[in-house]
Amino acid sequence: MSTTDKWPIVRLQKVNKHFGNLHVMRNIDLDVAPGEVVVIIGASGSGKSTLIRCVNGLEPFQGGRIEVDGKTLEPNGASGKSLQAVRTEVGMVFQQFNLFPHLSIRDNVTLAPRKVRGMTKQQADATADRLLDRVGIADQADKFPGQLSGGQQQRVALARALAMEPRLMLFDEPTSALDPEMIGEVLDAMRELAKDGMTMMIVTHEMGFAREVADRVVFVHGGEIVEEGPPERVFDEPQHERTQAFLSRVLKH
Repeated sequence: MSTTDKWPIVRLQKVNKHFGNLHVMRNIDLDVAPGEVVVIIGASGSGKSTLIRCVNGLEPFQGGRIEVDGKTLEPNGASGKSLQAVRTEVGMVFQQFNLFPHLSIRDNVTLAPRKVRGMTKQQADATADRLLDRVGIADQADKFPGQLSGGQQQRVALARALAMEPRLMLFDEPTSALDPEMIGEVLDAMRELAKDGMTMMIVTHEMGFAREVADRVVFVHGGEIVEEGPPERVFDEPQHERTQAFLSRVLKH
């Protein structure tokens, strides 16, 4: 897709992040257009998960500027109302499912819309049932998280994030905690979301999935964006030696 004619829904400008003396994000510049799927790849510890955690304010950053849907996040967590506004518009799915074990699947999905969006129970239940059907687990609504497989729990987490009607979805290695046979069902749900035009930033080690769904692949190394472009170019004709070395390791059989 062409993104040049769309004002970015996410804009990072010269963003820097430190953990003590460790400089984990170095002058990151990145725009994401509405409806774009950006997949962020790189070795463990490269800063890719930290990058998306900064986008919704889960991690403070120490320099630069982040805008999400016209709202500005300030360095060092000094964002006030902007931070809360961003978090209500940004959905996030983590490596771990973070479901409430004592609540039913339906109640896990409806909790935030009722508390934050002010939905009635009837409205929230209808939304939950529609979204659980969308991710393929409508028949699990009355069960509890402990009764579901890991793949099913991650799809609940996806439905829960979508229930807040986010403008942007962030995924932090959503399949890394799953058994291999469960990965496909979560990726399938994400594929459908991409087809529907959801703006997505995805950190993943699933290179085949990245090649398939990404509008743009961003390779991060040492806290810097080393290379970015369409997936066919990044995967088939990487320009930077760091990208070449990384892909030669992860793509070899």
